[in-house]
Amino acid sequence: MPYKQIDELPQDIKDQLPEHAQQLFFAAFNAAQDNGMNEEAARDVAWNSVRNEYEPANGGQWHRKSEDPPIHNKAITTGGN
Repeated sequence: MPYKQIDELPQDIKDQLPEHAQQLFFAAFNAAQDNGMNEEAARDVAWNSVRNEYEPANGGQWHRKSEDPPIHNKAITTGGN
């Protein structure tokens, strides 16, 4: 059953995830449930959404992934004959 508010998330999730990650989990879980997924599948979708932006650290706490450095792909032009 979809959660009505973030406070309804299981305590283990609230203990592990920072507030923004809890919001991601909440939104993804509810969207998956609204699309007809069972609770287990919705939890998998929610955790995958969290893993896109967060990673576990030592001690079980999750933190936001560092952003990848920007990659600039410049076109190489050659001149001449």
